[in-house]
Formats: sequence, structure tokens, C-alpha cells
Amino acid sequence: MGCEEESGCDPSLAGIEAVSAAVLAMSRHLEVREVLRRITASARELLGAQYAALGVPDDHGGFAQFVVDGVSDEQWRAIGPLPRQHGVLATMLHELTPTRLTDVRTAAAFGGWPQAHPEMTDFLGMPIVDDGEIVGALFLANKDGGFTDHDEELLRILVAHAALALANARLYERSRELTLAGERSRIAHDLHDAVSQKLFSLRLTAKAAATLVDRDPARARAELAEVAKLAAEAADELRAVVIELRPAALEEDGLVATLASQVQVLDRAHSATVTFTADGVRALPAAQESALLRVAQEALHNALRHAGAGAVTVRLTGTDRRGARLRIADDGRGFDPESVRRAGRHLGLVSMRDRAEGVGGRLTLDSAPGAGTVVEMEVPGA
Repeated sequence: MGCEEESGCDPSLAGIEAVSAAVLAMSRHLEVREVLRRITASARELLGAQYAALGVPDDHGGFAQFVVDGVSDEQWRAIGPLPRQHGVLATMLHELTPTRLTDVRTAAAFGGWPQAHPEMTDFLGMPIVDDGEIVGALFLANKDGGFTDHDEELLRILVAHAALALANARLYERSRELTLAGERSRIAHDLHDAVSQKLFSLRLTAKAAATLVDRDPARARAELAEVAKLAAEAADELRAVVIELRPAALEEDGLVATLASQVQVLDRAHSATVTFTADGVRALPAAQESALLRVAQEALHNALRHAGAGAVTVRLTGTDRRGARLRIADDGRGFDPESVRRAGRHLGLVSMRDRAEGVGGRLTLDSAPGAGTVVEMEVPGA
């Protein structure tokens, strides 16, 4: 919504509204790469520039990440390797002040660009500073009429918020790494507790059967039947763990198909009946789909491994706000959430809540001893 000349609205108010819209767009994302893309696109749209780029430096004279907006994928591939920290780009990464040029090609530091690089003239660059350290630089080029003092001030405000958004995204990714480490630890614990114990029992039972073959064939046959049963249970446990470890095919198949496939395998692998239904689900941002899948996996793990459930239902539905709601309900033994919290046993609840909050969603849990458990998670969508 712009500020038309005929309407008589205050141009400065329009600028504030535009910055606000850009900040909100940035804050909706938590993955570093997506935050960088959103910052770059928001800056180009805010100032009406033809091109925008954002570079995050590495420690070796290059860029750890470099994103562009206004350049097609074909053009970007033709340009070639990522730029080095030289010329005007290097200046932006070592000075805390912005750089505004009427023609970047006439700058003393200009060192040329690759043959396929688009032609650029007027230029505005702004360092992204976090706690006194330059963590990146935002570049804009080619605006009708050139960049103004007002543009520079708007970009300064945007970049301040961009630094916070980038810092939050990095903290989120670090938190996710720690969560994954915790999940690996839990899976290792499950392997030891479930599979290792069954294999140990299988070994003892097989030895017992071997000693009974000659003197008591009937008992030996019974022991061998137990061996077969234990082997099947161990195989089921291993299969379930492999499902959790296997990378989800979200990018190829989408959330609905991926969840349906995993539920189908779990239904075959466990004695409990596990069902899945979906209705009216639209495509969601990748981070939200990943969070929904991981929460579903955690809730299913609790229901099938700890709750002694005989039936588990998984339902995914679209919401009126273009988001989605996930519901996992089981008829297991249930528990008192407050008692579990006081005892320091989390059953993955902290991880599930962190995942939901990390993508702007919310998670609720309803359980009581003997009454089963219901886990619900809702995400806002795009």
C-alpha cells in the first residue's frame, strides 16, 4: 500500500510503513539462507532498485554466503564464481559507514566485473553490523533518479533490523543443531534399551534351544519359536529406528506424502494400528514442513515406544489462514505432564515445543494417566 501524491498522505509515514512491511517479511523466516534472501529482496523492493545483493564474508578473503535479487538464475550462473572481497565490496566490509555513488564504475576501488555481469551505475551500500562487528554488507544498484538521503536513512533502519533477524536465525540454527544432537543421543539410547536387550535375550534363548535339541525336542521347538519371535521384534525395532534416521523426502514428495509413507511403515512395523488422514493442506514453507514432520515423528515415537498404545491417529488439516494443523492422538497409558516436568523427564516435549515456536507455530499437549495423549501443532503458513 503506497502513498499516492493525490491522497495527501505523509511520505515519511509511507516510508515507515514500507520499512515495517520489510521487517515483518524478514522476521517470518528462521533459516539463515532464507533470512538473507528475504533481507535482500526487501531492501530492493523498499528502495525501488533494479538489483540487490547481500554478502556474508568468510575468513579467507571470499564470501561464505552471497545472495542476489533482480538477477535471473540464468544470469547468475553465467556470471560465474562468487566474488572475492575486493574493490567496492571490500570497502563495504571494512568501513562502518554507508557508501553512496552516482556511478560505481568511476569509484577508485572499482575493479570491473565479469562479462556476464549486468551493467550497474548508481550504487548504495550499507554494512550490516552486529555488536560492533560487520557481519555482512547489503548492496543496491540502479534506481531511477538515483539514491537519496531518504533512501539511505530507510536502508539504515532496515539493516539494523536485518542484523537482529540474522542473529536470531543463527541462534535458531545452532539450537536446531543441539536438538539434532539430542535426538541422536536418544536414538542411541533406544537402540541400547530396545534392540540390544532383545538381541541378548535372543542369544540366550538360542543357546537354551541348542542344549535341549537332543533330550527334549518339544521344549527345543518352543525355544526356537521364541527365538523367531524375538528376532522379528528386534527387526521391527531396527526398522523403526532406520525410519527416524532416514532423511525425509520432503523436497521431492511434500509433507502429506512423506507423512503418509512413514505412517504406513510404522503401521506395518508395530502391533499398534497407525492411521493417517489429510485434508485441505496447502504447500507450506520448508522450515514449517520440516518442523511438522519432526514433531509427528517424536509424538509417534512416544506413543509406540513408551505409551503402549493400541491405536494412533495422525491427522493433518489446512487452516483458514493458509497454515496447517497436525494432530497425533493415541489410546496409550497417558501421563501427568506436570509430574513429568517436575521429574525432569521430557519425553521430547521440549524439543517439540522448540520446533513449533521456531517456525512461528504453537504446540499443545493433552494427557492424563489412563486417558491417552493428544499432541497438536499449528503453523501459520506463508
